[in-house]
Amino acid sequence: MRRRTAPLFTSVLAGSALALAPVSSDGKVGDTLSLTGIEDAEKLDVTVTKVVDPARAENSIFKPDEGNHLVAVQFRMKNTGRVEYTDAPSFGAEVIDQKDQRFDASIIYATTAGAEFPGSVTIRPGAKAVGFLTFEVPDGSRVVAVQYTMNSGFSDDTGEWKVPKRR
Repeated sequence: MRRRTAPLFTSVLAGSALALAPVSSDGKVGDTLSLTGIEDAEKLDVTVTKVVDPARAENSIFKPDEGNHLVAVQFRMKNTGRVEYTDAPSFGAEVIDQKDQRFDASIIYATTAGAEFPGSVTIRPGAKAVGFLTFEVPDGSRVVAVQYTMNSGFSDDTGEWKVPKRR
């Protein structure tokens, strides 16, 4: 497993906490990775359970731009820490394509893949939350990895899940 550990101060100064620090946990779709938040008592077991590529838009009002398509990623998060955890999961998630381009989750798209995470979730110790996050990527991009970082991307601990090639 690889761990992304960079000082928070460095990440904030550079502007993008997710893109700067090295990855700290490495798995594949279906694996559960234990991540820590900014506070010692914040801990989640995070699983990427499914990647739907391409994903269909739930309605015709919000569609991807011409030349792009949607990818939906389902996350399961279990609070293994000692405190209630509140966050906006879409701010801590990215997908990476075969060209190492990174794409942030979008809060405007909903897909037919399943229930989306709401804008904010609160998870009590021992409780779970499950939902999809949606990403807009260029046509021709193949998502090869998913990353998640707690605390809206500002924790020093990031999980990465490899996405197998479609057959």
